[in-house]
Amino acid sequence: MSAGPRVGIVLISHSDALAREAVALVVGIAGDGVAVAPAGGTDDGLLGTSVDKVAAAIVRVDQGAGVVLIPDLGSSVLTARLLEEPGSVVIADVPFVEGAIGAAVAAGTGASLRAVLDAAEDARVYRKL
Repeated sequence: MSAGPRVGIVLISHSDALAREAVALVVGIAGDGVAVAPAGGTDDGLLGTSVDKVAAAIVRVDQGAGVVLIPDLGSSVLTARLLEEPGSVVIADVPFVEGAIGAAVAAGTGASLRAVLDAAEDARVYRKL
């Protein structure tokens, strides 16, 4: 895998606290070498989503290899779609936590944008029992 720029990940949640805690969990599992940022809540600290927060998070994690957006539900998906740029900023339709961890582990190895997206999407078939 590449030793150059890595794929970044943005976790988009309706809750700032949830987005931040999910990032902490992802970093705890995948390591702090992964560029992952939270984008949760509205600009005034309420539940909801913010295009500005997501756009700023994309800039923070973008190392030139692409960015995967992982929304939690509802309007976070709509917000992500506003910022999607096929080939460089893509949306993963995945379970929020499991998809984030799969994406981060792959990104940490230097995998391509497509491979990181595929790793996130594999989370849809993980069984717990």
